[in-house]
Amino acid sequence: MKTQCNDRTDIGALGRRTIVADFSGEQISTEGGAVVLRVLEEKTGIIERFAACFRDHRNRELIEHSVHDLVAQRVFGLALGYEDLLDHDALRRDPLLAAVVGKVDPENLPLAGKSTLNRLELSTDAAAGHRYNRIELDLAKAADFFVEQFLRSHEQQNGAAPERIVLDLDPSDIPLHGNQEGRFYHGYYREYCYLPLYIYCGEHLLAVRLQTADGDPARHAVEELTRIVAKIRASWPNVRVRVRADSGFCRDEVFSWCEANNVEYVIGVARNARLEPMVKDELEEARKRHERSKQPERVFKDLEYQTEKSWTRPRRVVAKAEWLTDKANPRFVATNLTAEQVPAATLYEDEYCPRGEMENRIKEQQLYLFGTRASVQTIRGNQIRLYFSAVAYTLVQALRALALKGTDLATARADTIRTKLLKIGARVTVTVRRVWVALSSACPYAATFITAVAQLRALPSRE
Repeated sequence: MKTQCNDRTDIGALGRRTIVADFSGEQISTEGGAVVLRVLEEKTGIIERFAACFRDHRNRELIEHSVHDLVAQRVFGLALGYEDLLDHDALRRDPLLAAVVGKVDPENLPLAGKSTLNRLELSTDAAAGHRYNRIELDLAKAADFFVEQFLRSHEQQNGAAPERIVLDLDPSDIPLHGNQEGRFYHGYYREYCYLPLYIYCGEHLLAVRLQTADGDPARHAVEELTRIVAKIRASWPNVRVRVRADSGFCRDEVFSWCEANNVEYVIGVARNARLEPMVKDELEEARKRHERSKQPERVFKDLEYQTEKSWTRPRRVVAKAEWLTDKANPRFVATNLTAEQVPAATLYEDEYCPRGEMENRIKEQQLYLFGTRASVQTIRGNQIRLYFSAVAYTLVQALRALALKGTDLATARADTIRTKLLKIGARVTVTVRRVWVALSSACPYAATFITAVAQLRALPSRE
């Protein structure tokens, strides 16, 4: 970025030479690879569709930055590693980032600063009458955006509707370090936090709903599943839907909803004093096998089980009677799939255990796309922040699937993609007819960059 500071700094000696640094490089950007994100957006329209979830009550004649430009700047910033709005006061005169966002005169039309971007997160549901924060996010439309994007991306990549999809549910924690609305201490996490509910289908994020920590983490599960499954079946009426979750979602209302709506479920059940005696013989058999093999051993058993009070009917529970090196490790899973459809061992090992991959997706969104930033005072504001992080995750996931397939970065995390593909030094020159981006000749991932752009350019234009 252009700067007025040209003071030279002696770095030290290198043989007979002296290393000298200054800031006279003119238009230099560290975001050279961000042009890939612009091509990706042209082909997918992810940011454009999320921006359409906002209502803009500002006077159009006085607007310098459209809602689309503000949303694009915020999401691209997260993908590039800029988690705070304060970062954008330094970034706002980067001509390359301005070009990626869509500023037609990237050299003379700076991007928005932190105060303008802040209006996206501080908007209320009465923005039309507010003096300053006159941009409003329709939270219902934003929630539906992720499901609609999943449907659209599947059709773009695969064409035909899938025969079966698996919806993974899991809560996580967002630490709080101030006096945010709904702040509550959670005994398990040993901190003040929020407990957002995540729903994924494979790598696709379908829902992220902010929840306070003073209630059941599964309290909005049925509401979210009702909304998501209805939208999926409207597009894919014949698809089989399966819900998968750990014992935090072992609730009769979840089971009953699935049974009433022809949805399969594979949900963990917490071990208890009634279930464990039911697999006493199987645990003993696993222990004997362990003594012979010196390896952890498993024995599976089908049970019919009903709680004394909370379940309205008996259900099939698959038990894993496992003996580890020095102790028993029984585990239980409830399902409405019959033993004829899926045997006990297959159901636990092949159908239930893969849900752990969802935790990697949550970690990616939270750790590398700043999904744990909840510094806004209100729950609404923090939900909007969480949505921005989720859109950045959706953008990176699309980049993996569409641009990086077949490359070394096809399964890379967001931070790895950022470091190796997006953070490329570039000299930017703006002329009357072109924006020249001279990328570093020493870039070790030049071939991956070229492949990514070529694969995106080969995609059909979106409608």
